[in-house]
Amino acid sequence: MMNFLGIETSCDETSVAIISGDRLTSNLISSQHFHHEYGGVVPELSSRAHLQILKPLLEKALSISSLRLKEIDVICATAGPGLIGALLVGLTFAKGLAFSLKKPFIGVNHIEGHIFSGFLMEDKPVFPFITLVVSGGHTLLLYVKSHNEIIQLGTTVDDAAGEAFDKVAKLLGLGYPGGAKIQELAEKGNADEIDFPIASMNDPFNFSFSGLKTSVLRYIQKKYLKTDKIPEKDLNDIAASFQKAVVTALIQKCEKAIKEFNTCNSISLAGGVAANKSLRSELTKLVEKYHKNIIIPDLQFCGDNAAMIAFRGKSLFESGVRHDLNYNPYPSLKENQFLSYQ
Repeated sequence: MMNFLGIETSCDETSVAIISGDRLTSNLISSQHFHHEYGGVVPELSSRAHLQILKPLLEKALSISSLRLKEIDVICATAGPGLIGALLVGLTFAKGLAFSLKKPFIGVNHIEGHIFSGFLMEDKPVFPFITLVVSGGHTLLLYVKSHNEIIQLGTTVDDAAGEAFDKVAKLLGLGYPGGAKIQELAEKGNADEIDFPIASMNDPFNFSFSGLKTSVLRYIQKKYLKTDKIPEKDLNDIAASFQKAVVTALIQKCEKAIKEFNTCNSISLAGGVAANKSLRSELTKLVEKYHKNIIIPDLQFCGDNAAMIAFRGKSLFESGVRHDLNYNPYPSLKENQFLSYQ
């Protein structure tokens, strides 16, 4: 039985996980809540926080898993995309461990981690499957034929869905991060109160949320120009209507993909926005309509986490992938370019 260590430091979560054999034995996540006061992630502060907590997290993960460091067989770390300074903390730490322990090192694409996060669940995706990856930095619709073949169907041409949530939350004075706060208000609002637009794209699978964000801004500017505060009921209705527009856009593209790739066995949802209750509910309804199997990871696997990095590293290692310690994806790595297939 092999032990795989996963390390994730792509943004503002520091995470360490261990998979022993086929069992996840630990998945620790330390979130950097101090970014709230700045209205977004401050890269330099994020990097420093990773440096401070990474070693203690590793020690705790080993203790929970009843392992010694020398019993780790393969060391996996997020190699991108993400904040370069934050990434380098985890990547360099992992390479140092691999060098000192004389163990194999695997650099993992952060998005590939999300794509395969459904395999951390008891009910796993069945190839081929369609996956919707929705986070603060990415909105991707993918057709996954195997562990080694991923076809990108669509992506966002501007803002990611999670980015739109954060920007609209800022417009409404809700602070950062905004996704959970908008969901909370939306649950008390009328989603049919305001008809916010859904972008019509030439490409059937691409997304656009910039126009929606601008529409919310114009609505606020026009209706509340002479007031310093938006009434609570109106805040709830704006949040609910905005959330409905985002979810509808995502569901529409997923339905087109299911119709075109009707031989798919499963539909998977991944990424931080996968925690949104409305999106989870509407996608479940859609998938049931087409009699497919749906996989939605537990909340701990939706956001950035090292369990998905350890799993993806494990699958790459088992398919024969190896990276030497000179491995550095920058500057060649693009936002939606999968490391496994360069």
